[in-house]
Amino acid sequence: MFGIGTTELLILLGIVIVIFGARSLPELGSGLGKAIKNFKAGVSSKDEIDVTPKPDKATDTDRDS
Repeated sequence: MFGIGTTELLILLGIVIVIFGARSLPELGSGLGKAIKNFKAGVSSKDEIDVTPKPDKATDTDRDS
């Protein structure tokens, strides 16, 4: 896993707990999860608003006359 062993992961986890505190870790994890989920949904889904102009049939028939 990226060349990181168990000892390195435990040290990293300890540093994160010291910096952010044990109480805010669940909030931090859920916020990160929601951000990743919204990013994936935004990248893979269609645009919500289609701003492509649609051809107007009335103006097309006026040009033919």
